[in-house]
Amino acid sequence: MGYELQAVIAADELLRVASRVVPGARVVPIRQGLSLMPMTDEVFDAVTDGSDGGDLGFWRLPGGFETVLAQWSSAGPVAYVEAEYFGGVGEQRAAVWAGGSLALGPLDTPTRKRFSRAVSPISQALQRLGAQKLLGEDEFEAAGLDRHRNNEDWISSSAP
Repeated sequence: MGYELQAVIAADELLRVASRVVPGARVVPIRQGLSLMPMTDEVFDAVTDGSDGGDLGFWRLPGGFETVLAQWSSAGPVAYVEAEYFGGVGEQRAAVWAGGSLALGPLDTPTRKRFSRAVSPISQALQRLGAQKLLGEDEFEAAGLDRHRNNEDWISSSAP
């Protein structure tokens, strides 16, 4: 079974306040005081400025959205993460904005390479957001990102 995620992650209150201006945004609580906002087609269309978002190497980062993330980060660190893998093999990319600018990354793992989850890009981003790993877990698991396998499942889990 595969895993796919494209999302903004930040402290729960920060993300709830910031995402209020984004049509279609859904904020889903994870663990350790963090929440995620899945990058849906509706959110993508609402936040893109129409430019090429490929400067940072993400697959689905909307053009110009890095400027919005930098603005949001004036209230606290904000991460944008992407993951796609099957059977433990795949790719991850993550970046963190803090204090109004890019503070970490973008970090990535190459295609078809097994990676240690403890040093994965997403775990490193979660560390910058304050997530702490627990005994026998990495930050990815400690934050609860292993609960669902794709954006649709995250959105379904937040349904009222």
